[in-house]
Amino acid sequence: MLTYKELIALRDKLANDEVGLEFAKAQYWNDLKEGQRSWHTKDWKERRAKIIKDKCEICSSKETLTIQHLSHPRKYSEYLREITREYAKDYMNTNPEIDKYEFINYILKNYDYVPIALCPNCKGKNPSQRVRKIPKYRCADCKHEFDEAIYRSAFELISIFYEDEDAYEVRDKCFVSKDKYKNKHNLSNVRYWLQRERAKNKDAVTIEKEAFLLYLNDNIKYLSFEDTITACKKCASNFDLHKMELCPKCKEHYKGIQYPTCIQCLPDEKRKAALDLIEFGKEWHEMHKRLGID
Repeated sequence: MLTYKELIALRDKLANDEVGLEFAKAQYWNDLKEGQRSWHTKDWKERRAKIIKDKCEICSSKETLTIQHLSHPRKYSEYLREITREYAKDYMNTNPEIDKYEFINYILKNYDYVPIALCPNCKGKNPSQRVRKIPKYRCADCKHEFDEAIYRSAFELISIFYEDEDAYEVRDKCFVSKDKYKNKHNLSNVRYWLQRERAKNKDAVTIEKEAFLLYLNDNIKYLSFEDTITACKKCASNFDLHKMELCPKCKEHYKGIQYPTCIQCLPDEKRKAALDLIEFGKEWHEMHKRLGID
């Protein structure tokens, strides 16, 4: 695992094009061992000893002190998805038009078309299908009854889309991706993924490099102890596990980080309402448990 200074040096070399992206990735990830964490390293422990205070900055306890991070690094995949989305947006703004035949070929290659049943009288969507009564279908719009529904071909739907991309007919998600995810898309979604793929292919290395630099910066910030406080084990676990912190008013009870005070410090009327709500939640949970739907 790279030390704090080694990580900064690697980030700077990548940013200045002194090393390539694949080399930087290999340097960062190839040295990682299964189950290894930054706080297990000698580098971390030595730098931690220099900044940790002699008491908890939340409750003033001096028992089992630790460095509490107030923010944590995001995953590389999150940055990659975010940067790809930005490049796709720019690509769509500068290349809004897609050749119709290229679009058709992309759809045929990547999607299965599952057409929507239509009423032969009014072409209304999804007529009701009967199980016992005949005729088999009844249109909810015009009340027409019939045995055979009609369907638009994928080519008809694409032609409508090219005439009016906001048309009522093209809103349905009737194109199913051929990959393992089997996602359902309408034609607007399909166009987005085509343009996203083109943007990604066009600027693949740039996108990956930007994402990886952001990822390295995030990890450097984490290792720097920049956004940290000294906390006791109780305060740290309440924050990490339950998103709770010590109430600034009474300095005794813990509260959700989104609330200004704990329940005990609320005015009488609000405190009673909050406690009643908590009790109702407990009763509701117990009922679900008894019914086996917990």
